[in-house]
Amino acid sequence: MGFDASLPGAHVLIVADKPQGTKLTGKFGYPVTSDCHIASVNAAELDALVIPGGFAPDYMRRCNAMLALISAMIEAQKPVAAICHGPWMLCSARTPEGAPVVSGRRATCFVSIKDDLINAGATYEDAAVVIDGPLVTSRTPQDLILFVQAIMSRMHLHAD
Repeated sequence: MGFDASLPGAHVLIVADKPQGTKLTGKFGYPVTSDCHIASVNAAELDALVIPGGFAPDYMRRCNAMLALISAMIEAQKPVAAICHGPWMLCSARTPEGAPVVSGRRATCFVSIKDDLINAGATYEDAAVVIDGPLVTSRTPQDLILFVQAIMSRMHLHAD
C-alpha cells in the first residue's frame, strides 16, 4: 500500500477514518486515495506522522483513533509534524495524564488557531517552523520547504 516518496527509504501512507481506497478531496479539489483505515494503523510500525492543514484537522480531531495515534507517537518520542490548522489535533490529543500533547511545549500554527494552542497550554511562537521534542509545527504552505526539511532532520533522512 502507499507510494514511494521522493525521499530515500520513505514510504508514505494516507490514513483516513474511511475505508481503504476512499477518494478524499482537498481544499482545491485535488483528490487523494486513502491507503488504509485508521483502525489498521499502529504507532509502533510508523517512523513519523504528518498532519495536514486546511479543514482536514477539524474533521480528524473528532476521531478518537486518530487522536490516540498522535498520543502514542508522542509517547514513543516519534516525530509528529503538523502544519497550518494541523496543530488543532495536538490540542485534542492527550497524554496519559490527560493533558493536551502540546501542553508545556513550544509550537506554531496558522494565526487563526493561535488562541487554541495557547489555551491548550502551548507557548506560541510566530516562526516558520518550531521543533520541540517530537513535535514539528509550521504556519502555512509558504513555510513548506522549511517544514519538510525539519521533518527530514527529525527522521534523519536527507535528500540526495
